Amino acid sequence: MASAAIFSSLRRRRSPSLEAFLAPVDLSDVALVQTLVSVTAEIVSSFSDKLFYFQRRNSRSLVRKVEVFLVLLESLNDSAGSTLPWTAVICLKELYLLLYRSKILLDYCAQSSKLWLLLQHHPISGHFHDLNQEISTLLDVFPIDDVELGEDVREQIELLQRQARRARLLIDEADEELRIQLFGFLDEFDKGRVPNSDDVWVFFDQRLGIRDAKSCRHEIEFLEEQIVNHEGDVEPTVSVLNGFVAFTRYCRFLLFGFEEDEVGVGVGSQRKPRKGLISQEIAETFITIPKDFSCPISLDLMREPVIISTGQTYDRISISRWLEEGHCTCPKTGQMLPHTRLVPNRALRNLILQWCTAYGVPYDSPDHCTEASAESFAGASPSKAALAANRATAGLLIKRLAEDGSTCGQTIAAREIRLLAKTGRENRAFIAEAGAIPHLRKLLSSPNSVAQENSVTAMLNLSIYDKNKSRIMDEEGCLGSIVDVLRFGHTTEARENAAATLFSLSAVHDYKKRIADEEGGIEALAGLLLHGTQRGKKDAVTALFNLSTHTENCTRMVEAGAVTALVSALGIEGVAEESAGALALIVRQPSGATAVGKEEMAVAGLIGMMRCGTPRGKENAVAALLELCRHGGAAATERVVKAPSLAGLLQTLLFTGTKRARRKAASLARVFQRCENASTMHYGGLGVGYAFAGNSAVNRDTSFVGDVSVQMSISVPVL
Repeated sequence: MASAAIFSSLRRRRSPSLEAFLAPVDLSDVALVQTLVSVTAEIVSSFSDKLFYFQRRNSRSLVRKVEVFLVLLESLNDSAGSTLPWTAVICLKELYLLLYRSKILLDYCAQSSKLWLLLQHHPISGHFHDLNQEISTLLDVFPIDDVELGEDVREQIELLQRQARRARLLIDEADEELRIQLFGFLDEFDKGRVPNSDDVWVFFDQRLGIRDAKSCRHEIEFLEEQIVNHEGDVEPTVSVLNGFVAFTRYCRFLLFGFEEDEVGVGVGSQRKPRKGLISQEIAETFITIPKDFSCPISLDLMREPVIISTGQTYDRISISRWLEEGHCTCPKTGQMLPHTRLVPNRALRNLILQWCTAYGVPYDSPDHCTEASAESFAGASPSKAALAANRATAGLLIKRLAEDGSTCGQTIAAREIRLLAKTGRENRAFIAEAGAIPHLRKLLSSPNSVAQENSVTAMLNLSIYDKNKSRIMDEEGCLGSIVDVLRFGHTTEARENAAATLFSLSAVHDYKKRIADEEGGIEALAGLLLHGTQRGKKDAVTALFNLSTHTENCTRMVEAGAVTALVSALGIEGVAEESAGALALIVRQPSGATAVGKEEMAVAGLIGMMRCGTPRGKENAVAALLELCRHGGAAATERVVKAPSLAGLLQTLLFTGTKRARRKAASLARVFQRCENASTMHYGGLGVGYAFAGNSAVNRDTSFVGDVSVQMSISVPVL
């Protein structure tokens, strides 16, 4: 029921005590009456003079009923010497629950956003009516003749009883008119028309009393919270709520311009953590999530793991969004997807649930792990009205960026473009088509750190849409400006997001050489890999890997110190895997093999990864060692062959490694068999492993970029 959803939503926001849902027990008659007097008096004092913007008549009517109950309870309290009949005690306990529910509903109407109250006008009115019906039933069964009451009190109770019986569902006509007008604005956008600005102004300013940017922000955040906490098929649907969020955001800039709304405009200060998610955030911050339980796209704990056609597992929301954005490849392997069907991974889901239970991590398990989940996600996609409103908002934002004026206004515009580009390829497409990129490029060189941070992050989010990559690269000076932010950015966040942008752009093969040739770019990525935050190291190493897949970049990467940084990163958790993959590509070029061979810790680092790395890390490490032997010359081969404990590690891989690791290990064993000192390395046991791997596998071993087992098509996170 919609009314139940209202109470559920309010419980999340207000966190009422358990008394709201359990009747008091083990209280004497006197204590029960005194408790009820206290609760009732609190409601009367809190709401008797409260100005309710909506549901005025229903709220005032309920408060008046509570006032009459207060008179009744005070009268019972004054005659505390008399014993109450058991039937009266039962009624008073029921009254306790009714009073708390009344308080919850009145709180809801007093503190919810105005737009949300309009959208929930009918369900809320129905809940007031339900409470009135329960009050009427309670009064009908209350033994008024069996308790000591003054004549005036008795008359008031009897009058309330008659009024409650006659009460009907009250839908405030003025509120209903506003609700219809609100949906009318959304309907205008749905039909491809922008609502009349004068009508919008009257609606917000005069009818709703929303008169500044701060109030608009409050409305948007409240609606967004309802989207996050949406339950089942409760109206309005998520797609409709998305439309109203987009409409309100448009009105915020149309009506109130670019005044600051008392929220920092930096990338890291956009949203306060929602109350319902705080416990989850704290738990996941201080507990290391097992890698197999994390979604490869979002890197967060998977809530609904599903398997795609390549056999890889992702969180349903993340992979659905990836597919919705037009991708037809597996994010982890880069393979083309023959179909987009998602199969629930129930075994993994049960393991995640057990782990969450063991470590006390909140786990919001989806109620439906079926194909219906995909349908519900599709329903959460932006509606036609939301897209139209967002398009109109983008026009206002870009117009502000194009104007000469205060940096604060441009910073706010860049921030909102970043947020618009955060989700949906449609948003990313029309923002770029409307001409945002040239103006964002100018803001990249802004002396204002917040403006620079927002502009580079907006550029990152726009670049995720494939067609925008060419727009960014074709914009004169844009690539150089991004690299400048990477090198000299005012904040760590800006430099990291510039690195992520280069990674996103380098997904296009033709751009890899241009990016590598940009002065100072690879040097800055190498520096970030060595000295950045954990997230910065991840951004840097993925960008360096992408650049290393272009054979013509090898010399440039060696000269820029990328090889040294990648070797050093072999011991850093979280980036070692990609570092080994990049080295495996670099050593395929003679100059790269020479440079890696000169690094004293290269062989030792790769050996260490073969011992303690992930399965994919072990694959990349043995591949890098094999390529070093093939292209690094006799000295490099000798260093690899003489590495301590390599024999045992190879033999382990030959029996327990993945298919690719076994193939590479067998090839490396064959290299050793041709070495003059093979007999002194005690490789007698390798013959069995070599036969196990199969000569056919060795013969099929070829050198191509896709053979390096790293995330070839990593999803770029939006920020």
